[in-house]
Amino acid sequence: MTRLRATTILAVRHKGKTVVAGDGQVTLENSVIKHHAKKVRKIYKDRIIVGFAGATADALNLSERLEKKLEQYNGNLTRAAVELARDWRTDKFLRRLEAIMIAVDDANMYLLSGNGDVIEPDEGIIGIGSGGHVAQAAATALIRHTDLDASSVIQEAMRIASSICVYTNDSITVEEI
Repeated sequence: MTRLRATTILAVRHKGKTVVAGDGQVTLENSVIKHHAKKVRKIYKDRIIVGFAGATADALNLSERLEKKLEQYNGNLTRAAVELARDWRTDKFLRRLEAIMIAVDDANMYLLSGNGDVIEPDEGIIGIGSGGHVAQAAATALIRHTDLDASSVIQEAMRIASSICVYTNDSITVEEI
């Protein structure tokens, strides 16, 4: 089976703003096959931002399922995320999906995984994907040691990640609430 690798997704809540960014690179084995993929987007009346890492079809499937849960629970991200994670962990088809996602609204930030995880970070910063740890570390340092706003923090952190992680490029999509 061919292994897809890629992605850095970073979410930052800082100074009253929530921003999510994702790089645009998609790799197939040792080759870059796309430079400008959009891995971050707004859903549910533009009130929720999702970013995903992993197999694209799987991630889009999960994003659509999350949006249905949001409709079912009137935009309650916490309830929708928990229900999606429960389904993801228990459904035979969904268990095979190879993706991880971040979902945020103006009050909540969650990492969702097929293990049934719904994790809210302590400091309002979370990164996923191959460069996620680098971007998260950079964002943490920038917030602690500079006076940058959330958008500037996330753009600089993603630039740093793209200079270190070979699966991350500097074609960044940024969405803000």
